[in-house]
Amino acid sequence: MAEIVLNVEVREKTGTGSTREVRRSGKVPGVLYGGAKDPVAIAVKSNEFRKALYTGKLLGHLVTLKYGEETQPVIAKAIDMHPVTDEPWHFDLYRVDEHQQIKIDVPVHFAHQEESPGLKRGGALAVVLHSVSVSCSADHIPEEIVIDLTGLEIGATVRVSDLKLPTGVTAATDGDVVVASISGAMAEAAEGEGETTEEAGEA
Repeated sequence: MAEIVLNVEVREKTGTGSTREVRRSGKVPGVLYGGAKDPVAIAVKSNEFRKALYTGKLLGHLVTLKYGEETQPVIAKAIDMHPVTDEPWHFDLYRVDEHQQIKIDVPVHFAHQEESPGLKRGGALAVVLHSVSVSCSADHIPEEIVIDLTGLEIGATVRVSDLKLPTGVTAATDGDVVVASISGAMAEAAEGEGETTEEAGEA
């Protein structure tokens, strides 16, 4: 089951005035969507929501929603932050079954940059996608997708089809889509500067 539990309250009123009142009372307003049921306006105590958010395992992960004695597995799909205070301002949760197949974006991270000959020679890592859409069970969402840059030269391209995904996880993005590449612009510029210096020395 999910590691994070959100204790929610059902909001009887909706609208701008209601959400302001919720925030003044020290809570974060949100909406529960999905499934065969109607959307429900909910709220979570601000301190509890911040604690869950700062674990890094709230957005895009399976979460247990608790209302009284009732529990429901959900996915946190969107969290809006206040532009000035950077405090949680609103959130959206989606109902799911724990073993339901879902599509979700998973962040991409890069490993062993120091083992890439292309980067050692002054190449630049050009990241096209910072996350990739995958299909998986709601209770087996990957924390991240790691791309190993070991051995990659200038001009190398990593496509979705090259990704090593965990068992039971498949890409929901076309395999030909480029995730990242190693550009030679920086290396070529350095070589050009070297040639200019040599020419000036010869002159």
